[in-house]
Amino acid sequence: MASAPSTWGHCSPADGAASAAVTATNTSPEDDDRKVRRREKNRVAAQRSRKKQTQKADKLHEEYECLEQENTVLRREIGKLTEELKHLSETLKEHEKVCPLLLCPLNFVPLPRPDPVAGCLPR
Repeated sequence: MASAPSTWGHCSPADGAASAAVTATNTSPEDDDRKVRRREKNRVAAQRSRKKQTQKADKLHEEYECLEQENTVLRREIGKLTEELKHLSETLKEHEKVCPLLLCPLNFVPLPRPDPVAGCLPR
């Protein structure tokens, strides 16, 4: 028993165009207007969204540049402070070698010191 070739699930390009033509003729002018308005509204919303996204990216880029500049300034300050610490440490080390207060054994006798906080309080 021979069966006829099945064309189910297979459409030729002409079939698609014909169905689109049928669909287009079945829509009313109100439906067409509604589609046009909806597409225009969607286009405007998409433009607004892209503009907002671009503004956000620009703002983030500006913030990034400011933070990079601040970081550079802070790194430079760290370098200067590190050099100052090194210089002061060397100066202190040299001073400790000749300091008469550190060389005198009597200076190591503990003396009562006034409480620095008590001196600041009102009497």
